[in-house]
Amino acid sequence: MSQSPSTWRADPLVWGHGATVFEAFLEPTCPFSVRAFGKLDELLRTAGEDRLTVKIRLQSQPWHLFSGVIVRCVLAASTLEGGKETARKVMAAVAAHREEFEFTDHCSGPNMDATPNEIIARLEGYSGVSLAKAFAIPGLQKTVKWHCKYARQNGIHVSPTFMVDGLIVPAISSGDSVQEWIGKIFA
Repeated sequence: MSQSPSTWRADPLVWGHGATVFEAFLEPTCPFSVRAFGKLDELLRTAGEDRLTVKIRLQSQPWHLFSGVIVRCVLAASTLEGGKETARKVMAAVAAHREEFEFTDHCSGPNMDATPNEIIARLEGYSGVSLAKAFAIPGLQKTVKWHCKYARQNGIHVSPTFMVDGLIVPAISSGDSVQEWIGKIFA
């Protein structure tokens, strides 16, 4: 999927093909989103790809101070070879090294001196994905804005938030087991 700046395409972060649609609004550095992200593969395996469609929607949050950079990195990864699987690999790298991309108490710590270029390089190192060129695609903000607008249009302001078939389900929590999720999704 190597592309020139004029032919890029962000691969939708969608897995499965079932009639029931489960949308997870996640901020990649949020500890609760990380916990939810870690359950999505098991959810799809357990529920069945023919029964469930899982969609990741990125929910940038300003109190996670590198949120915008990280969200753009994930979406940039989706434009590369492997598309959504490459994006998932980048999200997994953030999840596995969350403290490397977050601020202590959202306002201090070693990342105070980190630049966006250093964060991108750090994420490239952890994920093994070359992100810098895709990060700089001029029109990529259109995809970033789509995720933001979609969340706002659905009344979603924090992560993680979950929707089933277009309706927010506040009873679903990142602390629930996959079996509890399945019970609430197919209730």
